[in-house]
Amino acid sequence: MLSLEGDTLPIGRKGVPKIRLRKIYLASDSRARRKLLRVFGLKFKVLPARIAEKRKAGNFSYAGLVKRNALDKAKDGARKVKGGIIIGADTIVVQGKDIFGKPRDLKEAHRMLKRLSSRPQWLYTGIAVIDKGRNKTIVDYEKTKVYMDKLTDAEIDDYFARVSPQDLAGSFDIQGRGAFFIRRIEGCFYNVVGLPVRKLYLIFKRLGIKMLALVLCVFLFGCSTEYNLATKQEEVFFYSTDREVAMGWAIAKEATKSEKFADDPLLQKRVEDIGKKIVSVCDRKDIDYHFYVLADEEVNAVSLPGGYVYVNKGLLDKVANDDELAGVLGHEIGHIVARHSIKKLQAMMAYSLLSVLVAQASQSGDVANAANIAFASIMSGYSREDEMLADQLGTRYMKAAGYDPHAMITFLRRLQEIDKRKPLQAKVYFKSHPYVPDRIRVVKQELGQNMDFDDYINIENKPHGR
Repeated sequence: MLSLEGDTLPIGRKGVPKIRLRKIYLASDSRARRKLLRVFGLKFKVLPARIAEKRKAGNFSYAGLVKRNALDKAKDGARKVKGGIIIGADTIVVQGKDIFGKPRDLKEAHRMLKRLSSRPQWLYTGIAVIDKGRNKTIVDYEKTKVYMDKLTDAEIDDYFARVSPQDLAGSFDIQGRGAFFIRRIEGCFYNVVGLPVRKLYLIFKRLGIKMLALVLCVFLFGCSTEYNLATKQEEVFFYSTDREVAMGWAIAKEATKSEKFADDPLLQKRVEDIGKKIVSVCDRKDIDYHFYVLADEEVNAVSLPGGYVYVNKGLLDKVANDDELAGVLGHEIGHIVARHSIKKLQAMMAYSLLSVLVAQASQSGDVANAANIAFASIMSGYSREDEMLADQLGTRYMKAAGYDPHAMITFLRRLQEIDKRKPLQAKVYFKSHPYVPDRIRVVKQELGQNMDFDDYINIENKPHGR
């Protein structure tokens, strides 16, 4: 429960102070917002707002429009309670000069999504928080740019057969199946879900509400310090290896429900055989590794916590030989060895969300929602430092396993040329960071080679594709 103020926590441990709990109310009946707040540990009561949302900007800017709607909702909720914290929020989608809210029916939802998939759009969310006990109000907003794949009528119909769009601004959900046709976003991911949680945290902070105190204490009581063989440093992990494996299993189970596996046993065996050779020489052998080939034509590979590696058929079609494939698998295994995915999830997500994945709660909806958010976060890519460490480890492992490590460089260069000929996409093996020349430099350093003239003149000053 995160409706907190004060300096301590009443959880029965010596030296831990007490916190006074205050009631939180959500002045919205949005299912996405309710799920998101629960996932992040907030205990609250829903007060559906009975106001007419304005959907024409008029004299307002788009930001001003959503802020006005959010404040009207929060005020409506505040009139119904004697005290506490009331949260109001409103989201619109803007494309050109057109404003899209929630669709009235499936027909409108279909038209809406077809238009939105044709070119980028902005999502604006206004957020208003009223502290009724202190008579304080803060209103703010967040905006995020979304790029979607162009969708066919059949794809939209199939999507709507699985997801109800009538509670979703713009008719899609990025935290669920809608993530599969989002090419990339610029801005806050959770804003697209329906509530910019970082903005909410900053507002709570300005109001003096210590929102994260309980989560941090739970983390501290449950974490452990381990020596990471990849980074050669002592690092703090909130979860043991067993729990990491359980989390990876939960994410893999949900993520692959909508994925199609390649119907080619020879491809599967090829990936497994090479993957096992890389695993035999890697720095982390305390887990079992699982390798899968997906029938996806995107040039992509991804690794999940606990030893799960997925390679798309589209990537396998681009590798020239087993050496290059060993480089791809070595890179993904490097991420697992360094526990990059679990560290990213720890940094981005709340304790309660990760706990759902670990505990495998009987409420399948909770698990599916948490798994989808986690999968989307991992798919959004790692930091430049993490990507280059994975390249370094992958090069080291493929060489130790008997593969030609120079194949890592040839593969990087080929995909760089392929990537230059197509629009930047979210689900590609080479995301906008780090720059490919930087990755080649890291590989050469691992092999004891010097950078040549071509490497230096190819260093880019901005991410490719932007």
